[in-house]
Parts: sequence; structure tokens; C-alpha cells
Amino acid sequence: MRIHVVLVEPEIPQNTGNIARTCAATGAVLHLVHPLGFSLSSRDVKRAGLDYWDDVALEIHQNLQDFLDVYGTRQLRLFSTKAPRAYSEMTFSSDEDIFLLFGKETKGLPESLLEEHIHQCVRIPMREHIRSLNVSNAAAIAVYDLLSRQGFPGLKQEGYFAKEA
Repeated sequence: MRIHVVLVEPEIPQNTGNIARTCAATGAVLHLVHPLGFSLSSRDVKRAGLDYWDDVALEIHQNLQDFLDVYGTRQLRLFSTKAPRAYSEMTFSSDEDIFLLFGKETKGLPESLLEEHIHQCVRIPMREHIRSLNVSNAAAIAVYDLLSRQGFPGLKQEGYFAKEA
């Protein structure tokens, strides 16, 4: 199973750069769905992603329907504060790639998409009076949750000091 992080109409270049860095560190594929609120050549995107952009598997889609036409909807998990269940209840087939969808920072994913796929919608629990987490934090939580369930395949799990312990 490969993890795919799908950003639908991202608006803030620093968030996209941070998510790109998470994808580089984990081997997740990053999908960017137009329209984007910035240019990919923007200094802010590059700065947030540091020198990891060459390690990011990046796919660009002209719009959400273009993405859905290519990948379908079977293994989608849509992250939204409106979702009925926590991400920790997320189930998936370990034989198939999984796609984690995150909406634009100001509005989230389209309501029609959420309604159509309500059983695939999940949320990150938080205190009631807090609107939402930063999308780059949410993406990192989701990616590392899935990786932890699989035992972090292909990732280095011990640091330099492990030799000393």
C-alpha cells in the first residue's frame, strides 16, 4: 500500500511546502489539485519544502474531477471537521493505495464531495471551540498514523544514539 496525500485547491504555499517535506520523509505521493493559490515556483513553497522537493513524488491535477477520473473513489479518506468519525477509526485495505484528501485552508473540501462520500469522511478530534488544525499538521498526523499501523515500512526507525543504548 502506498499513501497519497491529496491537497485540493491549496492556498498557502508554506503549508504545501511543509506537506511536501512530510511526503519526502515518508515516501508518500503528493497530489496538488488546481486551482492553486500560489505558484509552485514561489519562494515560500521552496523554502518550506527545503531541499527535499527532488525527493517528492508529485502529481498535478487540473481539477478535482481530473483526479477522481484517474484514481476513482474506493480508497479515499476525506479529512474534515464536519466528519462523523475520528481518523483512528479509519479502515483501509493494505493491498491498495490509500488517498488522504485535504481541502483548501479557508473552506475545506467541497460539501458535495463530503456528502457523496460520508462513509469515507474522518476528522481529527480536538476541543470543541477550536475550528481546525493547520492542514500541514493534519496531513502529518494522518500519514504517520497509517505508517504506524503498518510498522513504519521502509523508514529508518533508530537514530544515531541507538548504537549507544
